[in-house]
Amino acid sequence: MAAKINGPLLKVEDLTLRYLTRGGEVRAVEGVSFELEQGQALGLVGESGCGKTSVANSLMRLLPDNARLAGGQVWLRGEDIFALEEDEVREYRWRRVAMVFQAAMNSLDPVYKVGQQIVEAIEAHEIEGTISAARERVARLFRLVGLDPALMDRYPHEFSGGMRQRAVIAMALSCDPAVIIADEPTTALDVIVQDRILRELKAIQQQLNMAIIYISHDIAVVAEVTDRIGVMYAGHLVEYGNTADVFRAPLHPYTDALLGSFPSVTGERRPLAGLSGEPPNLIDPPAGCPFHPRCPRATQICQEEFPPQAWEGTQWAKCWHPMNAGAEAPSDVELEAASDVGIVEQSAHGEGG
Repeated sequence: MAAKINGPLLKVEDLTLRYLTRGGEVRAVEGVSFELEQGQALGLVGESGCGKTSVANSLMRLLPDNARLAGGQVWLRGEDIFALEEDEVREYRWRRVAMVFQAAMNSLDPVYKVGQQIVEAIEAHEIEGTISAARERVARLFRLVGLDPALMDRYPHEFSGGMRQRAVIAMALSCDPAVIIADEPTTALDVIVQDRILRELKAIQQQLNMAIIYISHDIAVVAEVTDRIGVMYAGHLVEYGNTADVFRAPLHPYTDALLGSFPSVTGERRPLAGLSGEPPNLIDPPAGCPFHPRCPRATQICQEEFPPQAWEGTQWAKCWHPMNAGAEAPSDVELEAASDVGIVEQSAHGEGG
């Protein structure tokens, strides 16, 4: 179990990223700020192309060559990760921050046995002194994620989709990182396996007192497994707060649209809400609030000026006309039901990027 630390484990302040393309400079991430405490689970949600995976890649120092850090800082345990030298970055990845990528099959080398790939990660970071000790560590990790250690000497193609995802989670855990980033961790899995993987990942996170960041396009999928949720739109973090508070009373109209896009299994039946239009072109984003071309509450000021943060307790949204709070907080049963329905919806309608 990780040792207790003082202050936030991870602090992201005004993170701003640009991508240089032939069409122009893409404003991928705009002034994103949040904190993550030890043992906390945060969900970053939003449509494809909203910047959530760019945030995750920046935390891993895995940005492509055409990316540019235009502003902001990220501290892990008080250390500025963008100030790390290249040899320090190699130590930083997997040892302090690890990632569960979207496609588990693409995360594993098809010509190496699964256990050997995890052993190599352990050896590269000098976690264990001998190969036998490293293999024993992998065996313990396999048991932790629900895999038979006998599978260590099999190849990725001999694993089912759910087994491969568990193996990738075991690899992410192999060097005892302080933070794990799970980028769409249930991609391409059937609904039963998706639900099981999410629940097991939550149980492991709580058992090891780790911090975890879930990246998803589906707000319902992360409802049950997170403490806090950040909603992203057009590169901006537009709403942030406790998961239960955001579900109880979303402040931003975009969050409300996300919540209205999946059916509820509790209460009265209601039609699913649609959202017209498309996300803006991030090479030439609109003036004012980036959501105003699609927002039913937009007024003249929304078209002209970027909105300030509107607060409701510890929850905030960047909106000129925030929605009213006041409904009762959902119960754990309701959050679990929302998560289950969201997983079904994700499987039925496909995966976002």
